Amino acid sequence: MIHIYTDGSSRGNPGPGGYGVILKYGHYTKELSQGYRRTTNNRMELLGVIIGLEALKADGQEVTIYCDSKYVLQPVEKGWLQVWLKKDFKGKKNADLWKRFWLVYQKHRVRLCWLKGHSGHQENERCDTLALASSYQNLLIDAYYENRQ
Repeated sequence: MIHIYTDGSSRGNPGPGGYGVILKYGHYTKELSQGYRRTTNNRMELLGVIIGLEALKADGQEVTIYCDSKYVLQPVEKGWLQVWLKKDFKGKKNADLWKRFWLVYQKHRVRLCWLKGHSGHQENERCDTLALASSYQNLLIDAYYENRQ
């Protein structure tokens, strides 16, 4: 079983932002983070989950994702994502990331778990720190987002 912890943030909405990810498998732990010069909190929350899943080296993994974003969890849990897929995400914000999420999500056996943010959960707090810290240095351009504004 692989455990993935994620968080995303932005300083301003939109503003500089980033994601933080922790992957755990047995005694193995890997941290990932990246910042973007202009993005939104929701984009970074979703991108963190995507990056965590894309980091897995083999398909078909049993994965539990821990996330404090209902923006990411509810579309899957409530079946909205299936409706959006049928409509090719027409009219949905962050359609580029939702499509990317779907491609990687269906490669694995994924269980999504909600964590209350800023509640002292060790990995969630670390992901928050990674996300915030990454929004200050080596910022990439979120071209899809910036070109649509």
